[in-house]
Amino acid sequence: MITGGCHCGAIRYQIEGEAIVHALCHCADCRRHSGAPMVGWTMYPEAAVKVIKGSPKVYESSQHGRRHFCPDCGTGLFYVNAEMLPSIIDVQSGTYDDPEIVPPQVHVQVAERLRWMERANELPMFQRYPPPQ
Repeated sequence: MITGGCHCGAIRYQIEGEAIVHALCHCADCRRHSGAPMVGWTMYPEAAVKVIKGSPKVYESSQHGRRHFCPDCGTGLFYVNAEMLPSIIDVQSGTYDDPEIVPPQVHVQVAERLRWMERANELPMFQRYPPPQ
């Protein structure tokens, strides 16, 4: 069982069963909604995911896309699109209590990827913050 929730703790969920796929999405829609250069999404059958605390707010982000998020802190949690992915729910993997539990398998929507993301792993790295200049 996988558990997770929003930043403030108002929304909690649990997942039972195996993930279909864990993808890192680079589309502009995910980028704008999250404020991040990419978003990790793990796909499950809808019946596998159960909200056990709170009630997410639903935003109609496109004709068929629905993004679920915490109405208190704004954390994005789920995405459903009954037209394109019937009976499937995507869970933002960064909201798992243990985000390491399901490693990503693919990058998707790379046609919309920010060019600088292609070489982001080549940037200097620090355990916390860079030293003062």
